[in-house]
Amino acid sequence: MTQTTSTTSADRKRTLTLAGALVGLAMALGACQHSPDNSLAYIDAPADYRQRHPIAVTEIDRSVVVFVGRSRGGLTAEQRAQVMGLARDWMREGTGAVAVDVPADTANARAAQESLREIQAIFAAAGVPPRGILVRKYRPDDPRQLPAIRVNYPKMTATAGPCGIWPEDLGPSIHNKSYLENKQYYNFGCANQRNLAAMVEDPADLVQPRAETPAYTPRRSIAFDKYRKGDSTATTYSEAEKAKLSDTGK
Repeated sequence: MTQTTSTTSADRKRTLTLAGALVGLAMALGACQHSPDNSLAYIDAPADYRQRHPIAVTEIDRSVVVFVGRSRGGLTAEQRAQVMGLARDWMREGTGAVAVDVPADTANARAAQESLREIQAIFAAAGVPPRGILVRKYRPDDPRQLPAIRVNYPKMTATAGPCGIWPEDLGPSIHNKSYLENKQYYNFGCANQRNLAAMVEDPADLVQPRAETPAYTPRRSIAFDKYRKGDSTATTYSEAEKAKLSDTGK
């Protein structure tokens, strides 16, 4: 009776040990499985890279940070140039008011107010109306950092991406349907779209053409006079000018 009981206990122990090993193996194999994602959505993306990575026109903030010490108000020569450049760019591309964040209740708060008056004077000289400037006071969250004046305004910009997404392998594989069908991989063309968006001076050019500029009237009048007289409207170059080399790059 004692031997039978010992055998039964040993069998139960082996069974529990085997069950624990199987559970551990299942957990280890389960850890190798990736969490559900949207890889299928990437794989079924449009074949045209311009549709996979479209260039979008959005609005972002352009900003300039002006550091101000506690004992000196006003701006340095470099800071004046930065603020003046920002004011001129706002006249050309700004889509909203200029926001000036000035530190308050700090060691350099008084000097920041003096710098603020100079910033406002520079914007006024550049043609920015007073109602186009919004002054806001803030208290810095980190006392270890020097509180600075932040000048920013919204503008339109073109962007594309994000790039660097690889939902499938590039090489041959039974799981790589795009490779077997000789299709473009998902990330193809993304860098080109992103670089093109960064190079565009006016994002509106991606949507519609610009209007025609007025013709150069003096030159057009000369060409019309020659045409009415029956003369050639082409520019006549002398023999010396025909053999002349350009000085560009020298």
